[in-house]
Amino acid sequence: MNIQGRVDQANGRLKAARIATQIEIRGNRLFLRATFPPKPGSSQTKSHQQRLRLGVHANPAGIKVAESEARKIGIALDEGTFTWSLYVKDDVQRGSVGDWIRRFEADYFTRRDRNPKSQTTWRHDYLKVFSQLPPDESLTIQLLMEAIASTKPDTRTRKRFVDVCTRLADFAELNANFRHLRGNYSSAKVTPRDLPDDRLIAEYWLKIPNPSWQRVYGLIATYGLRPHEVFKSNFARFPVLQIENSTKTGSREVYPFYPEWAESWQLLGELPAVTGATNSDLGNRVTHAFSRYAIPFNAYDLRHRWAVRTLEFGLDVSLSAQQMGHSVRIHCETYHQWIGRGVHQRAFEAILERSDRPMAPLS
Repeated sequence: MNIQGRVDQANGRLKAARIATQIEIRGNRLFLRATFPPKPGSSQTKSHQQRLRLGVHANPAGIKVAESEARKIGIALDEGTFTWSLYVKDDVQRGSVGDWIRRFEADYFTRRDRNPKSQTTWRHDYLKVFSQLPPDESLTIQLLMEAIASTKPDTRTRKRFVDVCTRLADFAELNANFRHLRGNYSSAKVTPRDLPDDRLIAEYWLKIPNPSWQRVYGLIATYGLRPHEVFKSNFARFPVLQIENSTKTGSREVYPFYPEWAESWQLLGELPAVTGATNSDLGNRVTHAFSRYAIPFNAYDLRHRWAVRTLEFGLDVSLSAQQMGHSVRIHCETYHQWIGRGVHQRAFEAILERSDRPMAPLS
């Protein structure tokens, strides 16, 4: 029987004995979960669900220890005699911020492969926050709250700090609650940008002197690709592109809007010989090329314009979202803010011109 099965059996015995404490596996360690009183220094005032780190490995011997501790702690909780002092050291003894970040990183990569994709996520989502924390100070709830408060409210940065600091605090068993600091940020609140129209896009395609970079520009404009996806595309079914599953959102097929661009711009051909270990590295190469050729909008403007263009063509939103590699919810929140009255009017008129559209019954 595997370890999870043994844990399930132990939890079954605890439940049968009316012990309101359960054993959990996190990484390769065992924890107890129950309704505990607030930890010393916590901002909470009432008992609530928490985890207690036992310091034992997730193996048969560790399960025996965990079940025994669960019974003792369950009785103490029932009698109101439980105290955290037996299980949690004070902040100075717990270790520095740097210590906990190193432990967090080790745990993070035990639960996923260390590859360019996961390293990019680690660097962009976690290290950007961790680099702002003082590595030699003790990790405390107050320190994390101050780091969060140093960011501007209702921004993407504030949201990232709350999310990452919450995960670090949870990992360190600090029992913090930073949700009230998160604010009201969402991708839909990003200020809509002025997208280039298709004539301007075609004009700047002509101005790029390097044929291979001209092709990169054309692929992003015609297929709404993320910049790095240009270099992760399979052209076997051209003009339909197959995006490889090593990209951000996995494998998918994308169709050209406009198909005329795919043909007249000769998008099937040699690409620049760029290097980059991560998607971010490849995306930066594209950003630098746009700057080098004085293109007055960025690569993601071309992607956003593709999203609007598909509505003008009458493509169903769910299909457009699928081809862009995100959910319908994200598609509507992120891209519909650029769709004005004129776009809706053109889409409506296109539907009315369809010979197979439903007709109203007239008396």
